[in-house]
Amino acid sequence: MLFGSRWSFGVRTAAAVAMVAVSVSAAAAADVVKIGAPLALTGPLADEGKKQEDVWRMWLEKVNAAGGIEVGGKPTKVELVKYDYQSDGQRAGQLAEKLITDDKVNFLLAPFGSGHTKIVAAVAERYGTPLVACVSSSESVFDQGLKNLFGTLSPNGGMTTAMVKFFKSKVPDLKRVAVLGRDDVFPRSMAKAISAAAKAEGLDVVYDQLYAVGTLDHSAALSAIKAAKPDWIYVTGYTQDLILARKQMADLGIKAPIITMVTGPAYKEFVEALGELANGVTSSSWWHHATSYDGVGVWPTTADFYKEFVAKHKDDPDYVHASCAAAMVTLGDAIKRAGSLDKDKVRDALVDTDITTFYGPVKFAETGMNQVRDLPIIQVQDEAIKVLAPADIKNADLALIK
Repeated sequence: MLFGSRWSFGVRTAAAVAMVAVSVSAAAAADVVKIGAPLALTGPLADEGKKQEDVWRMWLEKVNAAGGIEVGGKPTKVELVKYDYQSDGQRAGQLAEKLITDDKVNFLLAPFGSGHTKIVAAVAERYGTPLVACVSSSESVFDQGLKNLFGTLSPNGGMTTAMVKFFKSKVPDLKRVAVLGRDDVFPRSMAKAISAAAKAEGLDVVYDQLYAVGTLDHSAALSAIKAAKPDWIYVTGYTQDLILARKQMADLGIKAPIITMVTGPAYKEFVEALGELANGVTSSSWWHHATSYDGVGVWPTTADFYKEFVAKHKDDPDYVHASCAAAMVTLGDAIKRAGSLDKDKVRDALVDTDITTFYGPVKFAETGMNQVRDLPIIQVQDEAIKVLAPADIKNADLALIK
C-alpha cells in the first residue's frame, strides 16, 4: 500500500518473502530512510501487532507529509519495509535478517513482546544495526551486553515493587498472594518480579507457578489457588490467556479482594471480551493518556497524540500505541542528531538520547532500557479503565472485589 511517492507500507506475508516489494526506484533509494519491521499481523499476537502498525503508519504519514526526516540538513522521506512474521519468533528472526541483507534497511523496529524482541535483537547485533524496541520491558532481554538494542519501556521491576507498596498501603491486612504466570519471557519475568517484591514486603506467597504457552485450561491451577485462599491473585500472560483465566475463575467461583492481570486490562480487547467480568481487575501500565508531557517530534504534547489517535481510530490509545509511536519519534530524533544514516553514528546518537516526547522522558540506561519512572496502576471500573496511581494523574480509588 502506497501512502506517498517516495515510500511504502506494504505487507509481506510468508508467501511473498522472496518478492521484492520496494516502491522506490534504485535511483531514489539513496534518498530514503529505510526502516525494517518484522510485524505480527496474523497469529496469536495479531491484535498487538496491529497496534504497532497503526501508530507507525500515523507517524509515517505525518513525517512524510512534512518532507521527511532531516538527514544532514536535507529532508528525507521515510519508508517502512514490513513483513508479517505470523507470531512465530523464529520467523521474526529470519525476516529481520532478510530486511538487513536483502532489503538493505538502515534500522530496525522490534516485534511485540520480550521473547520475540530477544530473537531479533541477536540478529540486529550480528549486523550492527540499531534496533528500537517498543514492547519489551524484561531486563533479561537487555542484560546481554548488546550495543544496538534500545527500548522505550521502563523495566518490569519498578512496576511490581510499586504495585506491592501501593496495595499494602490501601489494604493494610493484605497478607496472602497467589501468582500464576505464563512461561514466556515477559510474563514469566513479571511473575517472578511480583513474587520477589511481595516477599520483600513481608507478604506470604501461597501459590507461585507457571503455565505453558498455549494452555487452554487453567482449571487445575485455579482450583489450587482457590484452596490457598489468597487475598490477592496475580496472573500474567497475553490478552487471550488472561481473558480465558478470568472466565474460568468465574466458572470456578474464585474470588479475592484484589485480582491483577498483566497486562490485559490495559487493552480495550480485554474489557470488551469480558464485559462486567473485567470490573475490579487491576493491572500495571507504562503510559496513560491522562499524563501531560511536552516534547519533541510530530506530536508536541500528549494531548496532540491523543486527539489525533482518537480522530483516526475512534478509541483511546493504550501503552502499546504510545510506546511504539514514541519509538519512531526517538529514532527520528536520533537520525536527525546524527546527521547521517550511518548505523554507528545513529547508534551513538541513540546512546546519547535525553529527550521528552508526548509519551514521556526517553533516556537510555547503559543496558539500552529507558529510565525508571512512576508508572500508572490501573483498574477496570464500570467497564472503563481508571487510574489509581500515581497521584498526579489519579482519577479513581481502588475498589476491592466482593
